[in-house]
Amino acid sequence: MTDIFDPNEIRARTLATWRQVPVFAALPERVQTAIAAHTVRRAYRENETVFLEDDPVAGWFLVETGTVKISRFSKDGREHIVHFLRDGATFNDVAVLDGGPNPVTAIAHTDAVLLSISHDDLHALAQQFPELGWTLARSIARRARFLVNQVQDLSMRNVRGRLAALLLDEAARTDEQEVPRMLTQDDMAARLGTVRDVVGRALRGLAADGIIEFDRHRIVILDIDRLTEEAEI
Repeated sequence: MTDIFDPNEIRARTLATWRQVPVFAALPERVQTAIAAHTVRRAYRENETVFLEDDPVAGWFLVETGTVKISRFSKDGREHIVHFLRDGATFNDVAVLDGGPNPVTAIAHTDAVLLSISHDDLHALAQQFPELGWTLARSIARRARFLVNQVQDLSMRNVRGRLAALLLDEAARTDEQEVPRMLTQDDMAARLGTVRDVVGRALRGLAADGIIEFDRHRIVILDIDRLTEEAEI
């Protein structure tokens, strides 16, 4: 983990990045400037650990560029991928607010640039600027909604339906009907709460039905309406 630019540039570049996050863009300029002044900007290499589950709170993070994998691990070491975060996403807000240990493990899935602010600095700023506290509360609320939806997916959809929803989500991020194979079948299995062989069968089933086609490099959605129907079953 290394610093990546001249310290004289930090505030302007950091401020511009924070302003790209909708909930922070609405904050008064004085609050934005204070956040930028307490932010650390770092580069991470692909597969580099950002922080580990159960370690002391590492701070609150914003993805400037790249992709970060958020995971939890069972006692036997099996990984469950909670989600992949891309440009503009924030994470570790629960730990930075309550001061408890990191609830997840964060790893750079690609080369990434992250902004972070410490637990102590964020609490001091929230006391100084009450509107920041409400912004953080909204961030937590959105995260809670995401987790409720994820629990519903795991309990009510079969693997094929969950896979269809995952492919639609990934395609929506690029506004195309082609999903780059950044996710391996192991990654997809860990995210969907299953195993690689089951994901492989689901992919082959969707391909046999003419809904997708795939190879080692990409997944192409051939019939987005039918894939949407699969995701809604």
